[in-house]
Amino acid sequence: MEFKGAMGGLYRITEWITRIAFSNILWALCSIPFLFAGIMKILMLGSGAGGPNEQIMLNWVLGVFAPFTVFPATSALFTVVRKWVMGNTDVSTFRTFFQGYKENYLKSMLGGLIYTLLFVVMYVDVTVYMTQMANFKIIGILMLVLMIILFVSMFNFFSIVVHYQMTFKEVVTNSILLTIARPIRVFSTLIGAGVLLYIGLRYPVLYVLCIPTLIAMLAFFNFFATYNKLQLQVEKKKLAEEQAALEAAENEGLPSDEDDEDEEDEDEEDNKADRLSKRT
Repeated sequence: MEFKGAMGGLYRITEWITRIAFSNILWALCSIPFLFAGIMKILMLGSGAGGPNEQIMLNWVLGVFAPFTVFPATSALFTVVRKWVMGNTDVSTFRTFFQGYKENYLKSMLGGLIYTLLFVVMYVDVTVYMTQMANFKIIGILMLVLMIILFVSMFNFFSIVVHYQMTFKEVVTNSILLTIARPIRVFSTLIGAGVLLYIGLRYPVLYVLCIPTLIAMLAFFNFFATYNKLQLQVEKKKLAEEQAALEAAENEGLPSDEDDEDEEDEDEEDNKADRLSKRT
């Protein structure tokens, strides 16, 4: 049964709220260990409970759980929002989510290991250079910039994992190259994600209902726009090459000016020979 008018609009809004909330809950359930450690860390920081050792322990727990929980769950979430952004909104959220979770688990887990390791190394470098080595703060700032670029490249990493059939090495390489080559789109995703995270801080219940899914939708929307633009450029380049090849082939088929002059000279000589033979 299809509703029209205001009732139809209300039905579609309710349907989208349900989709987003359900996919968000699936993501949270698959990320429970990581989210639990993260919530514990936030609560301890907010209340002042626990000492440095407890904070370091929670950092290790987050680093261990991230590659095996939140990275595969985020990849599955991107599998769902990819369908929505590309116009296929009638897919089963549950089936699509766990199909993407299963198919992309290995790549996501390996990517999680690499990203987590790099984040740990850069975080330690930034902390040391910025707080303990005042003469080398410029290196700390540089490492902080690289850390931000690495974080932004994760948006492209998840988008490429679910959109292309590539090897793991190609996924990581292209995610970083695309981040550097198309920074405006990617950093607009970062700004949008920051706004959504800020809204979530004001209304924490939104983290449960929609914030991660909305960030994933924004990230893949920008990635897909970049992908379509690159595809259009490739098609234009291919069309231009085909047109140039066609023109070159046509030019090769036409006689040159020197050939025309030689043919005219030969015709004149033949005519003179004919005239002389008739006189004799």
